[in-house]
Amino acid sequence: MILTLVGVSYGTLDGTARRARGVGADIMIRPPGSAIISLSTAPMSDTLIDFVASQPHVALVTGTAIQPLSGFDSITGLDLDRFSAMSGGFHFLEGGPFTSDQDVLVDEYYAREKRLHVGDSVLLMNHAWRVAGIFESGKLARICVRLPVLQGLMGNEHRLSQIYVKADSHGHIQEVLAGLKEKMPQYPIYTMEEFTSLLSINSVGLLRNFIGVVIGVAVIVGFIVVFMAMYTAVLERTREIGILKAVGASSGFILRLLLRETLLLSIFGSIAGILLTYGTQWLMQHAVPASLTQETVYLWWPIAGGIAIAGSLLGVIVPGIKAVRQDATEALTYE
Repeated sequence: MILTLVGVSYGTLDGTARRARGVGADIMIRPPGSAIISLSTAPMSDTLIDFVASQPHVALVTGTAIQPLSGFDSITGLDLDRFSAMSGGFHFLEGGPFTSDQDVLVDEYYAREKRLHVGDSVLLMNHAWRVAGIFESGKLARICVRLPVLQGLMGNEHRLSQIYVKADSHGHIQEVLAGLKEKMPQYPIYTMEEFTSLLSINSVGLLRNFIGVVIGVAVIVGFIVVFMAMYTAVLERTREIGILKAVGASSGFILRLLLRETLLLSIFGSIAGILLTYGTQWLMQHAVPASLTQETVYLWWPIAGGIAIAGSLLGVIVPGIKAVRQDATEALTYE
């Protein structure tokens, strides 16, 4: 459970970073007061495009509007010509660019999840769209429409959610960044390297808290399951424990016996849990395709295993104490 949910968390953040890098921009401008990851609608004026484009050493500027949908999905409005000039454009697996205002472009994962093909109709924001193209994942967003169309549907004409800037050369990126920060002090402005480096579990408080809750639940569940299993095992072995005590086994020997059994089962259970995460990855990719991506986070293997083993050992303490406190005579007569 821990590895699967941590893998989905890392996969979500890494997917966001990969799509941001795929834009081809050097600098990103976010709305005032916005967090690193926020699906805010469109609070910035599109007049900023011309203002930013007029700054020294700025080669290209484009803006997008973002409207959150259900779950983790969102729809992005973009100027396809400007975006293509900055990023090199989408690599289409089916279909092609927009041909009308009712067209939508989706990435391969969303198309597979919703079983969409070019020409299909999809309902988003209570609006019927025609799938014009399916593109390779990794650039900007998963669902794209024309910018003015989305702005109209949002009721935010001439408003943007974020602005991407490309410098005329790599050596001028810091100079452009410093100039924009000086002239736009209220706006969070990042280089793309800085922005993507901030997309980590520790930087996103919601995900960090989520993982903490998952770990807490895992420890509690592990403790209860092992406690009940070992308590039942001790009851079922009452007579055997009496025999061990009758032949001279110490309380420490019996307790170590239970601890070794629990430790062995915990280790095998942890290995099985690691292997099962590959099963969940396969299910998410093939049996139940989803827009979420699960990664294999090797760093968490020993952490999750340690948590599982610690919870198991905690669960065996009370049954172990019961076992060592049993009277040998009563245990031998137990039926």
